[in-house]
Order: sequence, then structure tokens, then C-alpha cells
Amino acid sequence: MAKAFASQADLEDKKATFAELAPGVYAFTTEGDPNTGVVVGDDSVLVMDARATPALAQELIGHIRKVTDKPIRHVVLSHYHAVRVLGASAYGADTILASDMTRDLVAERGQQDFESEVQRFPRLFRSVESVPGLTWPNLTFSERLTLYLGRREVQLMFLGKGHTKGDIVAWLPKDKVCFSGDLVEYGATPYAGDSYPREWVHTLDRLRQLGAEKMVPGRGEALANQAEVENAIEQTQAFVRLLSETVGEGVARKDDLKRVFERTRSVLEPRFGHWVIFEHCLPFDVSRAFDEALGIVDPRIWTADRDREMWAALQG
Repeated sequence: MAKAFASQADLEDKKATFAELAPGVYAFTTEGDPNTGVVVGDDSVLVMDARATPALAQELIGHIRKVTDKPIRHVVLSHYHAVRVLGASAYGADTILASDMTRDLVAERGQQDFESEVQRFPRLFRSVESVPGLTWPNLTFSERLTLYLGRREVQLMFLGKGHTKGDIVAWLPKDKVCFSGDLVEYGATPYAGDSYPREWVHTLDRLRQLGAEKMVPGRGEALANQAEVENAIEQTQAFVRLLSETVGEGVARKDDLKRVFERTRSVLEPRFGHWVIFEHCLPFDVSRAFDEALGIVDPRIWTADRDREMWAALQG
């Protein structure tokens, strides 16, 4: 039987949790949907990742207004995927920050990604008519940028390519809290369709060196201690490494994509098949790892049509 395309069958609403990890530092999590972070400074608020639509962003704004009336002045985009950035306009922020390479991705494939993700995630793009257009950062940087929200220091860092070529993390050195974006997942399947799997493994080593004691991963529950942080990093790293190695072995044997996909599923499913969005991610993950093993350095653009064609070939 053909599997329902991507997350089109996932229509049940998720329970939202707004939890304080350190004084004025919050994690907004929704049972495996994309996470968002909030940092309340002396004079303003920073939001890490914007949600999929302005309508969905209003839910988070409601939680923020229960703890502070300070203006939301900064929205940080950990990377570019429509499901994480298209709600940005709702916050009325002065500054939308991202890496230089994330802005390049918006220019190169922003509209295609928007159309692709809307068909993949119908529940997350409810009220898609509230999206005014692509989200463009108005401040970018190459490797590091430090913000001061009054006395509160927030370091934004590019540690290497991974989930995309432009991923950044937000690091609060005083509180030892890290917002990882989708570089790290917890109980959720890493999406590698736009990734650099071989480099991702090493980027996670650099992330580990920060010594975070708490973390908001891209998906999954907020991590409340160093042991949980290390487990999430290790498990994400194990998935990406095993994906890359298994696909690489198939390409070396000159197997076609369908055979490589079936073999990779048999290797990954026993250990990771219970993770959130495993069925959604795996075809995209294998397709990208297959391309990388063939020497295609940068991910090809996913379009709504390419999504459907790939899915029919691998999951039909």
C-alpha cells in the first residue's frame, strides 16, 4: 500500500508547552513539531525561529505576553525552511537575523521551498493566506554575531554546514543554554533533504564543545540537563552518520536509488523508526545522501513536482 505523502495524514493538533529553562529563557515545544525559543532581555525580546505562518506565530505571542510586555525586537532564523520562517511578520521585529548563506538560500530557492513545504505540512500551514510573502533577513553575518539585550548576551554562531548550508545556533553563555535549530533533534527524525550529511557529523562535534547544559532542539522536548543534551547530539549524529555510510555503500555497489532506499530503511528503521516524522523524512534523506555520494556537492532544489515524483518512486 502506498504511504500517505509526507505529513499530509498528520492532521491532529499538538499540545503546546511553554517552559522556562533559565530566568527569562523559554522553550516553546509542540510534541515533535518545529520548536521555537524566546529570550527576554532587559529591554526587549528575541524569538528564535518564527513558526510557519503569522497566524501560528500569534499563539506564541500569546505565551510571551503572559510573561512580559517588552517589545519583540529580534527574530533569529536558525536556517531557511518555510515551516520555520514564514511567520516572522507577526512579531513586528525591527531586525530579522540569519547567516549570509541562509539569505542566499532564500534568494535561490525560497519560493520553491515554500510551495514544496505547504503541500508536505498542511496542518502546519493552516491560515497560509496570512503569509505576506517570503521572509527576508535584514541583518546577516558569516560566522559570529553577538547581541546584547541590555545585560543579556546572546551569541549567534555558524559552526559549519549541516541540516542546511546556513545553520546557526544561539548560545547564552551565562545560562549555558543553546538553541540548536534542526542541527539537533530529540526523538524526531533529522530532515536531510537539504543537508550536507558528511559535514553535519563534524559540525555536531563543534556544537558539543560549547558545553551546553540545556538545549532547545529543532524538534522534540526541551533538554533540561547536560546528559540529555549529549544524548540528543549523539543520537542525531548517529542517525546522520549511519544514513551517509549506508547510502554511500549502496552507491559504491552501483545500486540504484530505489534499492539504496530499501536497504537504508532496513538499517535505520529498527533503531530510529519510532521517531517523529520518520516516514516523511526518510525518502528525502536518502535522496540527498545518494546525491552527495555521487559527488553532487550542493543539494538540488526541491519543488512540489519533484517531491511527488520522488515519493512515487520510493514510497509508492
